[in-house]
Amino acid sequence: MIGVAIVGTGFGQKVHIPAFQAHHKTKITAVYHRDINKAKIIAENNNVPHFSDNFTEIINLPEVDAVSISTPPFLHYKMGKQVLEAGKHLLLEKPVTLNANEAKELYQLAKAKNVIATVDFEFRFIPAWQYFQQLLNTNYVGNIRLIKIDWLGSSRADTSRPYNWYSRKDQGGGVLGSLGSHAFDYINWLFGPVRKLNAYFNTAISQRIDSENGELKAVNTDDNCLISLELTNGIPCQIAISAVVHAPRPHWIEVYGDKGTLVLGSEEQKDYIHGFKIWGSQVGGSLTEMEIPQQLLFPQHYADGRICAFLRVVDQWVTGIESKQEIIPSLKEGVYSQLLMDLSHQSNDSKMWVDVPSLGEFLAE
Repeated sequence: MIGVAIVGTGFGQKVHIPAFQAHHKTKITAVYHRDINKAKIIAENNNVPHFSDNFTEIINLPEVDAVSISTPPFLHYKMGKQVLEAGKHLLLEKPVTLNANEAKELYQLAKAKNVIATVDFEFRFIPAWQYFQQLLNTNYVGNIRLIKIDWLGSSRADTSRPYNWYSRKDQGGGVLGSLGSHAFDYINWLFGPVRKLNAYFNTAISQRIDSENGELKAVNTDDNCLISLELTNGIPCQIAISAVVHAPRPHWIEVYGDKGTLVLGSEEQKDYIHGFKIWGSQVGGSLTEMEIPQQLLFPQHYADGRICAFLRVVDQWVTGIESKQEIIPSLKEGVYSQLLMDLSHQSNDSKMWVDVPSLGEFLAE
């Protein structure tokens, strides 16, 4: 059994803890929370033997082989670095760091320490997405001529939602980090790397209430992102991302080729893992729903659908730890997602197209 410490107890409690408890080769051995009383309650409620408000103490426990981090982004680099320096395996939520240079340092440190580090890029593990990739790889649409992506959510649409780290650019807030980090990873996975990009950001809700004093504070993070990409194979890709709209089709990918069309989409707003369907058509035909192969489906469903996909992330991580082989996604994929986010900010600030180096070039710098 691989002993895992849980660090970050929001998403960690809802998804990480039940997934690690469900996996047959992992055991939660420790919980960290900055509030010792909360750490104690979480540990007791989940039958976890160790808890602490001291991060260094937790990661150095001999019972801890690996650490799963789901804290806010501004804590990822410092915590991730400490975990890797201690020689422990690392699972890191996205966005992996605040900038690509930090992400690159973590990736190189993981390689130097010969530990397995992964990122929770969970869309790679959803059945419909895996079948979508198979269809693309079998040349269903032929030569791709256009890709359109809409990811439109309402998680921040309520103006009464209070000011927190999500409202601060210096702490990794904003919809680009929250959703765009995923989108950049799955674009690279499904369609290949990016040659250049152009980004425009918008803050739709410019002030939020500070819950500590009841006063309005200025928000400097993005609520909406419009991004144009040119992939290295010359394919244009158009992306619209929002956290402040009520859309009937929250997550939709359309791929148009010279032989046909593929559409991957979900009308589920709350459970963003389940509900995806695929439609396809060849030239001259009608768009028809396509059945997802039985062997790709989740073997078990959970009340929180995110656990299904995260369990597959854990399984991949465990495979890497046992085989001592780097897996995909690793921190390498996290570096590339972060690089594209950094360059998107650069493009938005300069109001210009920005060239994207290859990942190999960036890692060699």
